[in-house]
Amino acid sequence: MKEELKIPLMSEEQQQPFEETVVRVYRCTKVVKGGRRFSFGALVVVGNRAGRVGIGYGKANEVPAAVDKAIKDAKKNMQQVVLKGRTIPHRVWGRFGSSKVILLPAGDGTGVIAGSAVRAVLELAGIHDVLTKSYGSPTPKNLCKATLEGLMSLRTKEQIEEMRGVKVS
Repeated sequence: MKEELKIPLMSEEQQQPFEETVVRVYRCTKVVKGGRRFSFGALVVVGNRAGRVGIGYGKANEVPAAVDKAIKDAKKNMQQVVLKGRTIPHRVWGRFGSSKVILLPAGDGTGVIAGSAVRAVLELAGIHDVLTKSYGSPTPKNLCKATLEGLMSLRTKEQIEEMRGVKVS
């Protein structure tokens, strides 16, 4: 009797491979007796363009090692984002540190109107049409975290109805 080969079903995450974007590489200098020693930090956003996104930061003595650590950190900190078609369900503010980001839903064909740090998070989350405005500090670390915090506070109509125990027609 022949044994059947069992092919495991692929999960949704495996069907949608993760992409990563390096938002910023930071260089730090330490002056020692023999000269200068450089170390690097990397800010990376990882997402599957279908509602899952994460932000990671890694430090090392070389850039590739820092990027690898940041990717590993971002995959460890993945979050699920609520989407409404190609945009977000409602207007939302995100705040982290002294950086603030407002995210506004937009009509089809608008695109992602955002700066580089905010754009990386939104595009890898799978949002295609959104308007944004950032206030306060332009630091990429804080802007990415503020954007993610705003995305985490999004709720669908059904989720709000369930939370309040009310049915809205």
